[in-house]
Amino acid sequence: MVTAAQVKELREKTGAGMMECKKVLAETDGNEEKAIELLKERGVLKAEKKSGRVAAEGLVNTYISDDKKVGAIVEVNCETDFVSRGDDFKAFVASIAKQVATQDPKDVEDLLAQKYIEDESITVQEALTNLIAKIGENMSIRRFNRYETEGALTGYLHNEGAIGVLVDLSEDNEELGQDICLQITAGKPEFLNEDDVPADRLEKEKEILKAQVINEGRPENVAEKIVMGRLGKFYGEYCLVDQEFVKDSSQLVKDVLKSKGVTINRFARLERGEGIEKKQENFAEEIAKQVKGV
Repeated sequence: MVTAAQVKELREKTGAGMMECKKVLAETDGNEEKAIELLKERGVLKAEKKSGRVAAEGLVNTYISDDKKVGAIVEVNCETDFVSRGDDFKAFVASIAKQVATQDPKDVEDLLAQKYIEDESITVQEALTNLIAKIGENMSIRRFNRYETEGALTGYLHNEGAIGVLVDLSEDNEELGQDICLQITAGKPEFLNEDDVPADRLEKEKEILKAQVINEGRPENVAEKIVMGRLGKFYGEYCLVDQEFVKDSSQLVKDVLKSKGVTINRFARLERGEGIEKKQENFAEEIAKQVKGV
């Protein structure tokens, strides 16, 4: 019987994950030395050593069921664009998109604990660890969105997975769906419509606009009216349906939707490495590290 104290001690000594430690201890009847050897053989320690490296490259991918009713979009990161172009990494990201769509995990933690759909003898975490050990770079499953709809889903990948979009339309219209995906890719909307803008975000924008108006020398008693007029520009930039249509700037997206009799229920846009601070290293130092095997 493996105790929690044994698992804790092995984890502290090796840096391996709790589940990995528990598993190898069970397989070795609690023998710590043999458990460490098993971790080494499986490449887990190699993978854990790389876990501190910044993984800001990678891919976004989508999966949509044949009936367009269930779909997912995921971002999986690695350290270099060279690895992101490799077949092993691409296949893994595609499988994770399908895993999210078909197995409906609550969050990334739940996803990592699920049985891997490509090999149910291991978990998604173990599959990820094995890939890290095989390729030699840190990797992480960063985020995902999963949709089920009574309408129809459309997906789009830009620049071979640098950006991905998943759109939920009220009905199946592939051409319009692709146009909306292109719109979201280029326009980078944060919200679907005005009602989706959080109250605190709206108040902050009003404060900024009011300060601008007053700095222009306008009297404060008319500033409020001017601010409300200028909010239209904010909505036109950040709300999808209020943006100028990418294929015809004389129309807004909501005008195009109305003409087609279609509505957008929701959308997700993921951009590879967005918000991740990349570590800047001196090239000569990096080469020296590689030579030394660091």
